[in-house]
Amino acid sequence: MRESQFQAKVIKFLKEHDVWHVKYWAGSQYTKEGIPDILACIDGTFHGIELKTDVGTPSKLQLYNIRKIKDSGGEAYILRPKDFESWKARWF
Repeated sequence: MRESQFQAKVIKFLKEHDVWHVKYWAGSQYTKEGIPDILACIDGTFHGIELKTDVGTPSKLQLYNIRKIKDSGGEAYILRPKDFESWKARWF
């Protein structure tokens, strides 16, 4: 599954569960790089969700930002298609 297809699946699921979220679009001169793909608030907790294919590799900057979010008390992680069902079971 391509990352864009997986992204659409995750966003559809979040919408169906009425979860506040935003798709972060990086890459322009006005946005910060390395921010997780989806920022969400699930049951009052901030989530930084970095989407990757089952073989995709996060950058050092993405891993740094995941660690910073966790250090700040939020949840941050890499979500892959193979882990989608267990992710849903954990948070929903």
